[in-house]
Amino acid sequence: MDGPAADRGGARRGSSPAGRLTTSELAALVEDGLIDTVVAAFTDMQGRFVGKRVSARFFLDEVATRGFNFCNYLLGTDVEMGCPPGFERMGWEQGYGDWRAVPDLSTLRAIPWLEGTAFAICDVVDEHDGPVAIAPREMLRAQVARAAALGFRALMGSELEFYLLRETYEGARRKGFHGLEPYGWFFEDYQILQGTKAEPLYRQVRRGLEAAGVPVEFSKGEAGAGQHEINLRYAGALEAADRHAILKHALKELALQNGLAVTFMAKPDHGWTGSSCHIHCSLHAPRSPEHRGAPVFPDPADADGLSQTMRAFLGGQVACGRAFCLLLAPTVNSYKRYASASWAPVNLAWGRDNRTCGLRVVGSGAGLRVENRLAGADANPYLAFAAVLAAGLHGIRARCAAPPPFRGNAYEAEGLPRVPGSLPEAVSLFAGSPAARDAFGAEAVRHYAQAGRVEQAAFDRVVTCWERERYLERI
Repeated sequence: MDGPAADRGGARRGSSPAGRLTTSELAALVEDGLIDTVVAAFTDMQGRFVGKRVSARFFLDEVATRGFNFCNYLLGTDVEMGCPPGFERMGWEQGYGDWRAVPDLSTLRAIPWLEGTAFAICDVVDEHDGPVAIAPREMLRAQVARAAALGFRALMGSELEFYLLRETYEGARRKGFHGLEPYGWFFEDYQILQGTKAEPLYRQVRRGLEAAGVPVEFSKGEAGAGQHEINLRYAGALEAADRHAILKHALKELALQNGLAVTFMAKPDHGWTGSSCHIHCSLHAPRSPEHRGAPVFPDPADADGLSQTMRAFLGGQVACGRAFCLLLAPTVNSYKRYASASWAPVNLAWGRDNRTCGLRVVGSGAGLRVENRLAGADANPYLAFAAVLAAGLHGIRARCAAPPPFRGNAYEAEGLPRVPGSLPEAVSLFAGSPAARDAFGAEAVRHYAQAGRVEQAAFDRVVTCWERERYLERI
């Protein structure tokens, strides 16, 4: 074997894909003293990695095949990791028992920005070794299986926007999260010079992700001061969501190492441009040894170049968009992002290369795809990808008719279905949706609807600065 490929704790070249490790390659790195720790983790409902750091030798001896136990409350907490009531599968009444996290060894990789560290994404199984349907990665895997049953393979990719702050998280807290200083003072959309100011960090991010097997296509300044965007290479749906989850985690860890902070809030300040997560999706025939997988969206004979399958997929996005929005916009803050002339959608129209629409059709030929613009940067990628794919599959199964393509400024259009205006509206739509129950199962619908109610209730109990500023003297 050749030497380490990354600066610290890097993977060796071998039979595994670029940036990935086989267990035998990991064993060799452990033997050479280059890796001593494995982070084994899965995402909670909020999309954050939770799990354990494992001694590398113990990972190889035990955890790689058997996994590890964890308290099942990790999939039933609020953002503060409190233990709210109302979740059917975990609670004080059930004693908060154990589930198990089992590494998906195809995700094993070295993490170059953490010394001597490898990383593995886990799947969650219950006390009977069965898959946990409410686990975010399992939610997406179920939609991948539904697509396969219809004869399709989904390719997906994401564009993640976020703000870089000249703060640490601890410093922001000491300031009461007021007066935060973005890493820039004027809009830097596509501005190379502005991007150069934070390029030392973004270069670390691009290099680190590439070495970890997360291919980055672009990074660029975005439409807000201190706002940036990173585009990841498309892949199969589950792999694409894994990449997105790792990207968010890497950005936070590398920002910490540089004395900075990033935020994935959908709307960090009412005066700032919102941060989106644009999700691209196309369907292909499954791969086989003889066939690479033909795209099923294009139809050269159609006036718009769209096949009937793609039209039905778009019809499903429109039909389910409001009901599935909870999985794309999961917080109270998410709904502050939806505003006219803000680059965030307010409607469920589709248009060809039209950024005023919630659904933007882009590309041609094998690259023809739908860009769903509803998700915010705060979305859990597994749940958001699952929602996009499930909506499209619903359209195909139900033969939904897509409306005509919208041309012009969709922000000013009347009569179009609107995105939910608040978290309670989104919860109500999701909880009452037959399409959601069909796609995700009744248990998952109840679970994530309850998560939304918990989040709203937490907000409703708090007196905000806005209320004091508005009412303290004037009322």
